[in-house]
Amino acid sequence: MLHLDYRDNRPIHQQVRDGLRRLMVSGVLQPGDQLPSVRKLATELAINPNTIQRAMAQLEAEGFVYTVAGRGSFVAEDGDQGRRRMAELTEGLHDTILELRQLGMTEQQWLDLWREEEGK
Repeated sequence: MLHLDYRDNRPIHQQVRDGLRRLMVSGVLQPGDQLPSVRKLATELAINPNTIQRAMAQLEAEGFVYTVAGRGSFVAEDGDQGRRRMAELTEGLHDTILELRQLGMTEQQWLDLWREEEGK
């Protein structure tokens, strides 16, 4: 379900949050689906349950999940999740593109990189 990369410079809780968010936005996890428990995810990923709890709290604050006491966490019904996330990513992408241009990346190199990622 999730994959952690210990060479990634992002903290583990961010990798968990981003991985779960990616599954929700892509439709693998549908609105109303119950997420695995904190304990189960922590065991599967061999990480501290507090790390999972931190990721879940961030997802809940962002509106991607909601928690029902005694029942667990569920994917939120809000259909704007993908649109909100795209806006966040696009905002950061503008700065990245500007810096890449300043470093000499051409439009063709950008398109080649885009196509390479599509092929993965």
